[in-house]
Amino acid sequence: MRFTFSSRHFPKKKILSFFSFLIIVSFAKAQKIDSVLNVYAENYQSEKVHVHFDKTAYNAGETIWFKSYVLLANAPSDYSKTFYADWYDDKGRLLKHTAMPMLLSSARGQFSIPPNYTGHTVFVKAYTQWMLNFDSSFIFEKSIPVFSKNSKTNSSNNTLAAAIHFFPEGGDLFTGISSRVAFKVEDQHGRPVFARGVLKNSTNKILDSFITVHDGMGSFELEPKVNETYYAEWLDQNGVKHSDALPTVKPSGATIEVETIDGKSIVIAKRTATVTDNFKTMYLLATMNQQLVYRSRVNFASKQSATGEIPTATLPSGILRVTMFDADWKPVAERITFINNHDYEFFPSVRAVTKSFDKRKKNILEIEVGDTLLSNMSVSITDADLPTEKSTSIISQLLLSSELKGKINNADYYFSSSADSVANHLDLVMLTNGWRRYKWEDIVAGKFPRFSYSKDSDYLEIKGKVFGSAFERKNAGQSLNVFLQSKDSSKQLMIIPVDADGNFAQKNMLFFDTVKLYYMFNGDKKLTNKAEVVFQNGLLSPTKNNLKQAPSYLSLPNENGEQRLKYFLDEQERLKRFMASTTLAEVTVKTRAKSKVEELDEKYTSGLFSGGDSYQFDVNDDVFALGKMDVFQYLQGRVAGLQINYNSNSGQPALTWRGGSPSLYLDEMPNTSPDMLMSVPMSDIAYIKVFRPPFIGSTGGGGNGAIVIYTKKGNDGKRIYSNTPGLSTSVLGGYSTYKEFYSPNYDTQKFDEGPDTRTTLYWNPFIITDKRNKTVQLEFYNNDISKKFKLVLEGMNSDGKLARVEKIIQ
Repeated sequence: MRFTFSSRHFPKKKILSFFSFLIIVSFAKAQKIDSVLNVYAENYQSEKVHVHFDKTAYNAGETIWFKSYVLLANAPSDYSKTFYADWYDDKGRLLKHTAMPMLLSSARGQFSIPPNYTGHTVFVKAYTQWMLNFDSSFIFEKSIPVFSKNSKTNSSNNTLAAAIHFFPEGGDLFTGISSRVAFKVEDQHGRPVFARGVLKNSTNKILDSFITVHDGMGSFELEPKVNETYYAEWLDQNGVKHSDALPTVKPSGATIEVETIDGKSIVIAKRTATVTDNFKTMYLLATMNQQLVYRSRVNFASKQSATGEIPTATLPSGILRVTMFDADWKPVAERITFINNHDYEFFPSVRAVTKSFDKRKKNILEIEVGDTLLSNMSVSITDADLPTEKSTSIISQLLLSSELKGKINNADYYFSSSADSVANHLDLVMLTNGWRRYKWEDIVAGKFPRFSYSKDSDYLEIKGKVFGSAFERKNAGQSLNVFLQSKDSSKQLMIIPVDADGNFAQKNMLFFDTVKLYYMFNGDKKLTNKAEVVFQNGLLSPTKNNLKQAPSYLSLPNENGEQRLKYFLDEQERLKRFMASTTLAEVTVKTRAKSKVEELDEKYTSGLFSGGDSYQFDVNDDVFALGKMDVFQYLQGRVAGLQINYNSNSGQPALTWRGGSPSLYLDEMPNTSPDMLMSVPMSDIAYIKVFRPPFIGSTGGGGNGAIVIYTKKGNDGKRIYSNTPGLSTSVLGGYSTYKEFYSPNYDTQKFDEGPDTRTTLYWNPFIITDKRNKTVQLEFYNNDISKKFKLVLEGMNSDGKLARVEKIIQ
């Protein structure tokens, strides 16, 4: 193979900064393919999802807490604003469809397992709208073990149904070409099976023996002969005998071998002795994240093999796809290999400031990220003896499992060491798993996908259509006045233009649970009464269920962990019986009274705006508030570092905090202008929250904090829109309600009766650090049982680097 290097321009994406070279060959078809691939990389990348759960297994009645991370190529995705998770029982029936707003390319949520749930597994499918344009095999799926009083443990009656699959390197076997043939042996649930056997030809002659070397995988060499067939006789781990044919041998063609070592991938291209003319000149392309990184011409006119090297030292870690084409640019062979340059991590440190394993004692941990990039992390702390599953993490999921079809058993193992044995085992994964992000035939023909789903670049919408002849006669310049009222009586007012066809849309809305809409046409009460208005929120319905039924037993790698979880289950059942038999008068709960601002926060805030690191102002009871002209004058001098100056000519306020402008909200409605806030009388304001930077609820990233103004609710003296005559009503669903993780404060809250049986002691889905805030402290209290804790931290920074910290605290 000939090598010619030339610099070239790449689209502006994270991965592209790594590519400073490309082998250039002068042919028009290759340039067209190069151009098409650039368009694919720029516009048709698929997102990848990882979900961090607070623990591995659950008891019926517990809550599954989770945090999702969404990556696009090697960077946080900016394609999607809404994240979906569908929850199924072990029969494949939908339990719940949830939708969450995405912030910093991530989302938080929870699913409460019904207390009377009798299944042994809960399945979750997690995805974005954009991901539905691609192969459903790449949607995140996970089976979560659930224990109940009727759970079955591992059963020896489960019948093993083992099967073997063969994968010739490059794709096919050819007469006269010695090829490596990988194989995978698995049971009916996709779990690896140990096997050993022999390879035979059509005369039953033993040619070679084989054995699985890692997780049901292995390989052997075979040089097929003319007009010969081959099969394998093998025994599974239970001693059951099997016989399976190898793939059909083709009489002519070409294939490739790839070996990745020492910063390069060595490619050996081979062809049979007799081939058609279109196999005498061939082309080799290598792509990563749908970006072309290597291209070469292979001259087979006078030889049957050729060798070349693809430099990989400057590539980002991930899957490199090598494809060989004939002279007509039809793909004839393909191989994937994993490039591990150990460049994908950042490293948070965790230390215990205060630790105690006594009942209900406080613990304080400190998390520090040394670099200056914004880091977005989630942390769970559980009883250390619960079941553990080390099969996957944010690193193995986003770099490996999310890129491959089929189940990757114990994917974390392949990132556990730099040993040659681990690299060799990972190469078996590359040989035995499919990877088809797009069709080469379409790329060669210059065709682009036709997608059914657009990029989800906004949050919720209040959109719909006006029907009826009354509107058709009065369709010029109409607008809808829409009052949105949530269950807690908080309200938003919108004026939404309606086009000539009756369509309307208000984008980028944030609301949770269900809201009531009161609406009327601006200045036209008669039209309001006669026209029919249909509202939608822009969210997807649940995806089609293609989940397979699970085995009829639980399977966890840690039997002691199973017993520990069952112990907690017994204690939780005992607590339920105790509470059921105890009258309210017999239970004494001592707690401090809530402050007024805590009551206001509970009453007015929702979702991402509840709690948080913020300044809080009770405006309703502040005698000085009525003496201020507007909210900005009220806030002057009350928030450290927040500078508010008025323009001497326009009178408009200019807000600066830590080098930027904070986001503004009115009743949690985003994109509120300073003019709108200045127009709200101080007498209508009940509560103000000023979030310190960074604020995760901000649509713009929240790097400079946020100011949220809450107007008085109906029962605080402000009118309720439902009492206004001439308004029609409708109900609309919003994002799934998020409940805060319950973490008791035993310094102020004492329970005289009832055990504390929490299995998850702490869960925080959004721990944010940046150049100004590199250290975060977290506090939690022990339960009545645990004697050591397990911390799991996962995260992603703004540069697309990933983090995973697992620590036993004892």
